[in-house]
Amino acid sequence: MDNRIQLVAIIGAAGLLLFVLELVRRRRLLERYALLWLLSALVLLGLAAWRDGLERLANAVGIAYPPNALFFVAFAFVLLLLLHFSAAVSRLADQSKVLAQRVALLEERLNEAERRARGDAPAAEGSSAAAGPALDDEDVIEPVGARRASDR
Repeated sequence: MDNRIQLVAIIGAAGLLLFVLELVRRRRLLERYALLWLLSALVLLGLAAWRDGLERLANAVGIAYPPNALFFVAFAFVLLLLLHFSAAVSRLADQSKVLAQRVALLEERLNEAERRARGDAPAAEGSSAAAGPALDDEDVIEPVGARRASDR
């Protein structure tokens, strides 16, 4: 491998490593995701600096030009990260759907309790609020950290 290519690879991998560390320091990247990125950057930096290791990897995989093995490893890490993030996004989408459904049910119960408190006409037979238990003031969900007057 040419010295210039090796130098560019080392600078690029070191830059990636420093960038990930800076994102973690500024709390822009969670630690659990940072571990994957740090591992990726360290492996790339190690392969870029250790010329024989890169050549051995290239020979083992059957790649004729060793710097292409470095790109192969980088691409493999990118695919691994994409798979990890896809799983995380899928989990978050499911949690958001369940949360939206729960909020809608609570809103309906709260509206029904307000109607009953005002003495308005009862809800229709088929409404979801009529099927569930009525909420009183003790059942209302308050924001985290909020305290009732009786708790003070």
